[in-house]
Amino acid sequence: MYNSTPKLKPFLEKIVCPIGKVPIRRTTEDDLTKSKSSFNTEAEQVIPGIHVVEVYMRTKVNESYYGVSGTSSIYNPTVTSKDQSSATHAWVQNGEGGGTNKIYAGWHVDPKLHGNEGTYAYAEWTSDNFKNTGCFNLRCPGFVQTSQEMFLDARVERISAYNGVMIEMPITLTKDSETNNWWLSLDNTWVGYFPAALFSNLKSADKVGWGGRTTTTSATSIPPLGMVSPQMGSGYFPDNTFHHGSYFIHMQYQYQPGNHANAIFVPPNKDRMNWVRDNKKCFGIEYYGNVKDNGLGYSLQFGGPGGQCDA
Repeated sequence: MYNSTPKLKPFLEKIVCPIGKVPIRRTTEDDLTKSKSSFNTEAEQVIPGIHVVEVYMRTKVNESYYGVSGTSSIYNPTVTSKDQSSATHAWVQNGEGGGTNKIYAGWHVDPKLHGNEGTYAYAEWTSDNFKNTGCFNLRCPGFVQTSQEMFLDARVERISAYNGVMIEMPITLTKDSETNNWWLSLDNTWVGYFPAALFSNLKSADKVGWGGRTTTTSATSIPPLGMVSPQMGSGYFPDNTFHHGSYFIHMQYQYQPGNHANAIFVPPNKDRMNWVRDNKKCFGIEYYGNVKDNGLGYSLQFGGPGGQCDA
C-alpha cells in the first residue's frame, strides 16, 4: 500500500548564504512574546487542552541512549485559532520532573508562533522541564546554526495528501562523543547543534521517543469552554495504510551500554517500549514493528481528528 504512492522531499524553505554566514530568521520582540506564550504549554505535566500520543524507549540499569532518528510524513493539520498548535517530532530526554532535560525536533503548525497556519521545521529544548530555560528554534541563545542553507523556522513548501503523494523528512538527533553537543539533522542535512552547556543533565538520554502533540490554550493554559482540539498528523486515525495516517518509518535509536564511543543506531526494542495515549477518542497510535514487505523498517502510525477531547 505504501509503495503505491510517490514519495517526495519536503522542499524546506532555503536561503543560500555566503561562506562564513548562516541563515537565521529575524526575531522581533513580538516573536519572543509569542514564543514564550506557546512555550509555556510544553512542560511534562497534565494540562487541560494538551494531548500527546507517542511511543518511547526507556533505558535499563547501566544503559544510556545517545540519539534518535526516523522519517516522518509531513502534513498541514487544521488548527482553528491562533491558540492551537499541532506538532510531530522525535525527542531525547534525561531526568524527571523539574530536572527534565529534553530536545524535540520535527515539524509543527503554530500560528501564534509563526503568524500563519503553515507547516514549519522546528526544534525546542529545556534543562528544567520548561520552567525557566529553553525556547523554540533560534528565538533565544541556545541552538547553534551551522548549515548555510537549511534553518529552523523554515517553512515546508510541500505537504502530504491523504491517499496521495507522501512528503517525507528524515529527522535525527545524536550526541557528539567528544564535545557532548547534540546535533540535529533534518532532511539529511546537518542543521546545527545544541551545545552541551545548555543542559544540566543530558550527557546521555534515559528516554527517546516518536509521536505527536496538540495544544489548545488560553492565557491561563485552560482551553476556553467548548473549544475543540486541533488535528494531529494527517487528521486521520492509524489504519495500517501508510498513505492515510501520519507515520514514522525507519525508526532507530542510538544505544550502547556504558561506552558512547561505540554507540550505534539500532531498531526499537518492543520489550522496552512505553506508550502514551491520553485520549483514544481523539487520537490514536499503532506500532507495527518491522514492516519488511514495503521496506519501511520499524514503523508506527499516529494522529487523529481531534475534537471535544477535554469534555
